[in-house]
Amino acid sequence: MTNRKILLTAAIAAVVGSVQAADLKTDADKVGYALGVDMGTTVKEIGTKNINLDAIVAGLKDAAEGKELAMKREEMDQTMKSFAEARMKEMQAQFEKEIAANAEAGKKFLDENGKKDGVKTTATGLQYKVEKEGKGAKPTKSDSVTVHYEGRLLDGTVFDSSYERKEPVTFKVTDVIPGWVEGLQLMNEGSKYTLYIPSTLAYGETGAPPSIPPNATLTFDVELIKVGEAAKAEEKPADAKAEAKPEEAKKEEAKK
Repeated sequence: MTNRKILLTAAIAAVVGSVQAADLKTDADKVGYALGVDMGTTVKEIGTKNINLDAIVAGLKDAAEGKELAMKREEMDQTMKSFAEARMKEMQAQFEKEIAANAEAGKKFLDENGKKDGVKTTATGLQYKVEKEGKGAKPTKSDSVTVHYEGRLLDGTVFDSSYERKEPVTFKVTDVIPGWVEGLQLMNEGSKYTLYIPSTLAYGETGAPPSIPPNATLTFDVELIKVGEAAKAEEKPADAKAEAKPEEAKKEEAKK
């Protein structure tokens, strides 16, 4: 969005904010209000703590009525440039704060979780717990697998679940995040594990917006249903697989 559009958005939002539902009698009223609500969403995302809404309305009226402007064009351009730069710095600071907080929370969780009965930690930092041990084959990196799974954040929020969709998922072992690649190869067909995946083996500092924050430690319940040729025979069409795969597999499919 350009600087001019940002200003216009804020101005319209300020004007329509004072309109009561009872005042929306004509189509022109309703169109104006609907447009204002739509643009107001963007204003809310930008933030208005450093913006004088009365000044926005004044600027809108002066420009619309052809009056002499209170600021020169060069001054307006520089003002908006400075505003945009300050906003970017603020957003970056917030992002870095979130990264640090999530990293600390993840480390604390894994340190405590690793001491619990039944939880094992691998050399990479992946933690897992065997909920049910199967007797079938173990997958390799060259295999396809069919699984049921549920992924959660540390606060318990479920961000992805094949159980909710009531359909297992088939994909290649290497199509998912490193924590899954390692965890799947520990499992026998028929097993059910809980995987505790540090951010370094998941989505790192980038995360997977909007569902997975940066530096998020993730917990997955994984049920390995089929391995190898049996799983390949069950594969769905490409469009169906894209909907059902875990987050990393979805991203890879979108690149193709």
